[in-house]
Amino acid sequence: MDKMWSGRFSVSASNLLDQFNASIMYDRKLYKEDIEGSLAHATMLEKQGILTAEELAQIERGLQTILKEIESGTFEWKISDEDLHMGIEKRLTELIGDAGKKLHTARSRNDQVAVDFRRYVLRKNLEIVDALKAMMDEILVVAKQHTETLIPGMTHLQHAQPINFGFHLGAYLSMFQRDITRFEDSYKRNNISPLGCAALAGTPHDVDRDMTAKLLGFDSVSINCLDTVSDRDFALEILFNISTMMMHISRLSEEIVMWSSYEFGFVELSDEYSTGSSIMPQKKNPDVPELLRGKTGRVYGSLMGLLTVMKGLPLAYNKDTQEDKEGVFDAVETAEISLKILKEAIKTMDVKGHNMESACAIGHLSATDLADYLVEKCDIPFREAHFITGRAVAKGEELNIDLSKMEFKYLKEIDERIKEDVTEFLGLRHSMNARRSEGGTASERTKEQLAYFTTYLQGK
Repeated sequence: MDKMWSGRFSVSASNLLDQFNASIMYDRKLYKEDIEGSLAHATMLEKQGILTAEELAQIERGLQTILKEIESGTFEWKISDEDLHMGIEKRLTELIGDAGKKLHTARSRNDQVAVDFRRYVLRKNLEIVDALKAMMDEILVVAKQHTETLIPGMTHLQHAQPINFGFHLGAYLSMFQRDITRFEDSYKRNNISPLGCAALAGTPHDVDRDMTAKLLGFDSVSINCLDTVSDRDFALEILFNISTMMMHISRLSEEIVMWSSYEFGFVELSDEYSTGSSIMPQKKNPDVPELLRGKTGRVYGSLMGLLTVMKGLPLAYNKDTQEDKEGVFDAVETAEISLKILKEAIKTMDVKGHNMESACAIGHLSATDLADYLVEKCDIPFREAHFITGRAVAKGEELNIDLSKMEFKYLKEIDERIKEDVTEFLGLRHSMNARRSEGGTASERTKEQLAYFTTYLQGK
């Protein structure tokens, strides 16, 4: 009967229940947040006259001792203590006696865990933002080197129009910037303190919630305690934000897998971030981007798991929400290692610009340019121009010549209105640079976009 809540019970909890009920083996990850929350709570209790100055000093010394024990690996985590809150409080009482028993005045494990978990998630929001920026910096370095390097722009995974590789990478910079704004917005929205809500309805003790909020770095206190102790929106948001970010990472990873194949030959991953085959000595496998694709599904599972936990819960706190942490911890760790290794893989990746440009001469990428030429230079309605261009493409297929290299005589056969200067418009580099509308692929526009991201990252 060593449970702190065992007063109304006559029989000890079974060992099986201890194993099933305990979260201490994983929620101990929140030890720093828990100790910081307890220090703030104790400071407030002393200021309000609920603790004496001597009791506060004892609690502070005891908690600092526990912090050192945990970080040195000498703290004993026991399943019988259920969770880190009870484990730390029990050890505190062993160290300082009755003053340790007073720490929980005006506080419940419900608002305690809400504080700890919320502060962990808030901190991870900002740490992931920093990791995203570091990865974007590396993408930016590569993109700036290739604002003139042609690569086939695709739709439906078919060659569509010539773009430059810097422009292609800029699309991912845009995605990752949106990810950053989501993490930052989530941080601002959820930076409110649950401390002082107690079990669900507040506390009769004269507490100062604004004081503890300020001590713990929160912007404000929560409005409704019934909602606060059962709210896990902040955890769902970080899972959604990580899932969306990992979806973007997975899309880039899929392209790197394709680009590194013999069929494409656009990039080669460093030996540091590739693996071989146990049976085929010639293999160099892109395991990093493949694993990134796979881990994306794992993160999705954590999001769906917590959504499912929360969907049927009545107010207020329910034990179901003990299942909120493992998925978040796993998703955060997955996000952190994914951003770090993708950054290094991109940094050390060899870009085969010549192969990219050669691939642009396959698939008639300048077909749209011929249609635009017929509209602008020959005053032909676009629908008719589209049809004429289709005939030109068919002719190229017949001759096994890409439209960008087709001689004027063949084009003249298709339509008498076509003039000799058409070949200039069909050049691949001309085609790429012709798309100079804002946000377009023209090298000058790509450089503007990359300059924007440079300023954005420097300003942040």
